Amino acid sequence: MSEIPASIDAVQDALAGQDYVCGRALATVAFLSMKLGRPLFLEGEAGTGKTEIAKAIAAALGRKLIRLQCYEGLDAASAVYEWNFAEQMIAIRTAEATGGADRDALKTELFTEDYLISRPLLDAMRPQPGGAPVLLIDEIDRTDAPFEAFLLEALSDFAVTIPELGTIRAPEPPIVILTSNRTREVHDALKRRCLYHWVDYPDFDREIEILHARAPEAAENLSREVVAFVQALRGEDLFKKPGVAETIDWAKCLLALDMIELSPQVIADTLGAILKYQDDIQKLQGAEATQLLDKVRAELNAA
Repeated sequence: MSEIPASIDAVQDALAGQDYVCGRALATVAFLSMKLGRPLFLEGEAGTGKTEIAKAIAAALGRKLIRLQCYEGLDAASAVYEWNFAEQMIAIRTAEATGGADRDALKTELFTEDYLISRPLLDAMRPQPGGAPVLLIDEIDRTDAPFEAFLLEALSDFAVTIPELGTIRAPEPPIVILTSNRTREVHDALKRRCLYHWVDYPDFDREIEILHARAPEAAENLSREVVAFVQALRGEDLFKKPGVAETIDWAKCLLALDMIELSPQVIADTLGAILKYQDDIQKLQGAEATQLLDKVRAELNAA
């Protein structure tokens, strides 16, 4: 498939084909984003599937996925292009050695496509096999206000400017998905340019669906215990609550250990799969894990 899905149901089916379980609300905003050519801004806790939906959409449509991983200090030049200075220096030395260097001609030759290194934003503006690519701008909240301002301009026109070459405009706007873990507030101007959706932790039934899709080998009883335990953990006072990604990782760890049900000992041995901070792990050592498991099993039996 390379065409945009024709309905919200078609979006859900396409994502399900990539083992991405998508709720109606998220499928709706994804459909509208693709239909209207508007960037999609996904905000939520880490591990709730924001990045995965971009991968799933790209795979479902047969489009290229171009990922710009944001970080502190990222600037426009690093996101768009850079010149291959090593190759430029070799060309200069070669011209000097042969003695046939025309300085003006050489200067023109050095700033051509032959010496240009494309970065994600420039790649996304170029034609790609299969149609316009999916541009994932991941963790935009890690950047700063100047980069947001530049990005707002680039996404408004779907074009980037290279001073030596001019403006490069996308022949077809890419499918743009921005994600944020909300470590800081992203400026309203950028959000207004996008369609917005908060990606929350799934409820019990949907997380079971997700686990069935991503770890189908897990027995029903183990899946239910794993999901119920992780959801109970999210209600605890933890520094970093486990996301859906941790639920899947933990289930796969338990399967690798040939576990068919949870026990206090196996929970203690595998807490590193779901909790990533030592302070959080210490809270669940000993009797705490046993009490939480007993509570989870009582609720499952009562359901």
